[in-house]
Amino acid sequence: MSMNEPQWGRNASGNNSEGPRPRRPGSGEGPPDLDELWRDFNQRLTRLFGGGGDGAGGGPSQRDSRQAGIGVVVVLAAVFLIWMCTGIYTVQEGQVGVVSTFGRYDSTTPPGLRWRAPWPIQAHEIVDVFTQRKVDIGMRGGQDRLKEALMLTDDENIVDMQFEVQYRVKEGPEGARDYIYGSRFTRDARDGDPSHVVLQAAESSMREVVGRRKMDEVLFGSRQQIADEVRTGMQAMLDRYSTGLLISAVAIQNAQPPDQVQAAFDDASKAVQDKERQINEGQAYANDVVPRARGNAARLLQEADGYRVKVVETAEGDASRFRQVLTEYSKAPAVTRERMYIDTMQQIFSSTTKLLVDTHGSSQLLYLPLDHLLQQGAAEAAQHAAAAAAPPVSPADAAAAADRNRDAARSREREGR
Repeated sequence: MSMNEPQWGRNASGNNSEGPRPRRPGSGEGPPDLDELWRDFNQRLTRLFGGGGDGAGGGPSQRDSRQAGIGVVVVLAAVFLIWMCTGIYTVQEGQVGVVSTFGRYDSTTPPGLRWRAPWPIQAHEIVDVFTQRKVDIGMRGGQDRLKEALMLTDDENIVDMQFEVQYRVKEGPEGARDYIYGSRFTRDARDGDPSHVVLQAAESSMREVVGRRKMDEVLFGSRQQIADEVRTGMQAMLDRYSTGLLISAVAIQNAQPPDQVQAAFDDASKAVQDKERQINEGQAYANDVVPRARGNAARLLQEADGYRVKVVETAEGDASRFRQVLTEYSKAPAVTRERMYIDTMQQIFSSTTKLLVDTHGSSQLLYLPLDHLLQQGAAEAAQHAAAAAAPPVSPADAAAAADRNRDAARSREREGR
């Protein structure tokens, strides 16, 4: 049966005198008539806004039609209001909203309650500019020694570099705009984590930095310097592609040769460490011996200078004394000669333990200085004990003592003359 036929959706008897009769869904009497549905909708809307039908003719009056039009306008206004309310959105702290008009960048909104034109006129996307993100190169998912970590150095050696990169979206309108619309790479990944962009930039920059250095510089050099160069190169690369990302830090976790040459490299490292240890020990020995030798040399120089000054002064004093004695001798030779003899004998007897007795004199009195002899014997015993207990004398001190004894003997000889 066609929908345009008059019996569509009506009862089987064809009696329409009682007007349309609504049918309940699932009653088994056939599908409802569309005209009846529309008429029933208009009547319900009219009753909703205070109107009513005439109850006799079965059709809407002119007033009902007017009220139905007003109801449609109100419904459309409500739909429009709801549609406009769909443009309200909230931006949390640490985030910014990027608004686009017909798919083209329009503005960047700060945190707070915001409104934009509803879809499809405008749309917005929320970008987190506060959270720090990170990506690991060479160690992900519990696996390390990945192929991406193998770097070629300037001396054609392979180094396994494992490092971590921390990054976030730049603050300000330009950062969020570039992150959403600046680069195809971040535009493809903005719904997820754009770590693959940072990973590729980090791998490229690290290979460039390691490729300019030798293997020893990479393994034993300053890792912080390498990390700073990598961060600078990554930032320049990301800015050149307008990704809107900011590299916060680059931390090198490990730098070592591949597993295939690890044993040989450990042996070479031990040899280098032994070399450094021996150099340090030699340097420590030199630091201990050289200052001591320089101190001994300075002491010998000072002793020699003092000895020179002493000899010169002694010689000058002896010469002055000899001139004075010569002057007195020229005045009274006998008296001066007798006095010189007595002084010489006094000096000799004061340093000897022997007693000289004059038997040619007329005096019969014999003088024995026992107290002087006892004191001299005790002094000699104390000197022998001190010499036995004293530490061994160095050759330089022994030579100085010998020089002093020799000077004293020469002085006594000159005085005796």
